[in-house]
Amino acid sequence: MTDVDEVIARVHRDEWARVVATLAKRFGDLDIAEEMAAEAFATAVERWPVEGVPPSPGGWLTTTAHRKAIDRLRREVRREEKHREALMLSDTPEPLGAIDDDRLRLVFTCCHPALAMEARVALTLRMVGGLTVSEIARAFLVQEAALGRRITRAKTKIKAARIPYRVPMREDLPARVAGVLAVLYLIFNEGYLASDPEKEAVRGDLTAEAIRLTRLVRALMPADGEVAGLLALMLLTEARRAARVSASGELVTLDKQDRGTWDLELIAEGHALVRARLASGQAPGRYQILAAINAVHTDAHDARDTDWSQVVALYDQLVRLDPSPIVRLNRAIAVAELDGPQVALTEADRLPLEDYHAFHATRADLLRRLGRNVESRAAYDRAIGLATNTAETAYLIRRRDQLTGP
Repeated sequence: MTDVDEVIARVHRDEWARVVATLAKRFGDLDIAEEMAAEAFATAVERWPVEGVPPSPGGWLTTTAHRKAIDRLRREVRREEKHREALMLSDTPEPLGAIDDDRLRLVFTCCHPALAMEARVALTLRMVGGLTVSEIARAFLVQEAALGRRITRAKTKIKAARIPYRVPMREDLPARVAGVLAVLYLIFNEGYLASDPEKEAVRGDLTAEAIRLTRLVRALMPADGEVAGLLALMLLTEARRAARVSASGELVTLDKQDRGTWDLELIAEGHALVRARLASGQAPGRYQILAAINAVHTDAHDARDTDWSQVVALYDQLVRLDPSPIVRLNRAIAVAELDGPQVALTEADRLPLEDYHAFHATRADLLRRLGRNVESRAAYDRAIGLATNTAETAYLIRRRDQLTGP
């Protein structure tokens, strides 16, 4: 990869969402925003190696995409929407609404309550998170083609129903915040355990951006408990990032991590947020409970000191709010530490997660602890076949190869 290629890759990572956000706000059309941004980057790939990288790459891309959008609209508007041309070509500044950040403004705009929650999240991840359709599909545990159709339907509904593409005002935020938090959490998770085997196992750029945006949401909505809960959850998870992958590129599980490398400043901030939510006396939501579980883990100086009864009690509380198979699988993992691997295996085997690699990895570990090595090996094979994160795959292969005998 040349120096210019590296610059283009970095600029794409840093500027994609800002270019899309600027165009979406100006032209009110997600398709145009995404397509013209892609054309601008394609032009950069052709011209920058010859002409050099411009002093302001982000500004150059925005201007180029803007001109391309104007040209396209001029061609289209002559055919059908003259009134729209007047609006699009106007130099009148658009109102910024309640949000003073291009990327976060686009997140709130895409999370329109007229769309189903899954459609909001998928569309926003595509437009803002810079995630590919395949990455988003893995996050949702659905097929890539089905996810692509979901995104297309969301765009079509916005256009066909003429949903006002209005920059959200402060009064719009409460109805959209649940979708926004779901998007930010998925972006964070993709960074914390990247699903694309062609990319780094852990993507600090995505986790940092998810935390930055969540801090902005908290500044906008300081009284929202779930916003505080999600920020605490991210901070307590991010605090362990340096310990999660070994020097050889293998995933390090929580019980084996060097806790001396954990970020104590992030842990202190996360614990303070959790304590503040507990002191509020309000019933916690999903993110607040997940943050509390992570607070228990990060409060233990050694894995053996973990208060597993507290962790299981918190998962019991979470299951009442969200009885999804993945939440129940995570509860089973905690149950294994409290009641033993056989009890946990019985619970795990009830879950419909045949295509989820973590389900098979969990079963493999529980079967290994029960001495059922043949079944454990088969479960590891299944998990390895489904896993896409390189560090996780390396870990699973080593664990499988350590099994000896039947």
